[in-house]
Amino acid sequence: MGHLAGVDGFMYPNEIELQWSILIVLYPFITGLVAGAFILASLERVFKVAVLKPTYRLSLLTALAFLLVAPLPLQLHLGHPERSLEMYLTPHRSSAMAMFGFVYLWYLMVVLLVEIWLDYRADIVQLAQTSRGPMRLLYRIMTLGSMNVGPASRSLDDRVGWLVTLIGIPSAFLLHGYVGFIFGSVKANAWWSTPLMPIVFVFSAMVSGIAAVVLVYYAYSWFQRRPIDMACVDAIARFLFYVFVVDFSLEMLDLVHRMYEADESFRTLDFMVKTRLFVPQIVLQITLGTVVPLLMLGATQVVRFREAVRRRLYMISCCLTLIGIFAMRWNVVIGGQLFSKSYLGYTTYKLEFATREGLVPAVALMVLPLIILAVLLKLLPPWRQQEPVDAVTQ
Repeated sequence: MGHLAGVDGFMYPNEIELQWSILIVLYPFITGLVAGAFILASLERVFKVAVLKPTYRLSLLTALAFLLVAPLPLQLHLGHPERSLEMYLTPHRSSAMAMFGFVYLWYLMVVLLVEIWLDYRADIVQLAQTSRGPMRLLYRIMTLGSMNVGPASRSLDDRVGWLVTLIGIPSAFLLHGYVGFIFGSVKANAWWSTPLMPIVFVFSAMVSGIAAVVLVYYAYSWFQRRPIDMACVDAIARFLFYVFVVDFSLEMLDLVHRMYEADESFRTLDFMVKTRLFVPQIVLQITLGTVVPLLMLGATQVVRFREAVRRRLYMISCCLTLIGIFAMRWNVVIGGQLFSKSYLGYTTYKLEFATREGLVPAVALMVLPLIILAVLLKLLPPWRQQEPVDAVTQ
């Protein structure tokens, strides 16, 4: 098979064409943003980190916007997306992919939507009273008939919301940890088969989600012409640095373990890293996407830079972090399919442009949650302009 374009060595016909494309790269990347944003919100709600309050609602709305788009890459990848309904009609507990459907519905319908509704309920009631035209009707529908915003009712909302957030934390870990579980359980692929894969995916999700919320906070503050709360951003950057250190340590632990074990697949994987994956892994993931932002974030913890300098360092480090996490997803999904299961051959992946699984749909899927987020921020402002009325409206 060595005469085929893009193929070196011996590969079976079913190994030449990659079954999972960039859409499957986007899937764990988007779900990671959801999990990370929600966990950042839980720091304020459950663990009472009051300094993070300016980003609490932004985190929830960011998680919701990306969660609504999370299944779409899988739907586009399927030849018959309508068949995905079968996972609900004929559930199979032995199928990890089928279980995602139930985890997704639980996280969306029970955890995220309920928490957002409880937190915004008083604001929604006020907007239902003050808005005009179609928006008034929309907000009245969103109240679900509950117009009581008295002190006792709001106290109950807070208690129930705290409980929902507490339940949501392990749900967020489960939502994204299972993605790593799917890859880590494929024993026939040496690149994926490691028990650390679910843990690495969870911590990298936290890193990407926190970085995304910082960038959303920057952009929305600029759009609203509001000053950035540097105490809040400093705290988020500190949490991002700590989680990033743990994530990088886990990845290095996996690498050291592979080097020490040095089984029959190590030479093949080593060749892959030095050739076909050199740019996405060594340059993008490790150097630009991990080492550089870690050094930048670490410098802000040691040196007291001026506020303007810290703001730029945080923005650059968060952008590089998202690039690095995306590269990590690329290297896992695409890189794990570029070599033969026999370790005797290698293939290449050509990203198409406007096909169903090409570059254009991928870009559209990344822009779509940003559009949804803009609508959510318009509909449900994350920062209270004034305190809601404390009254019972019939």
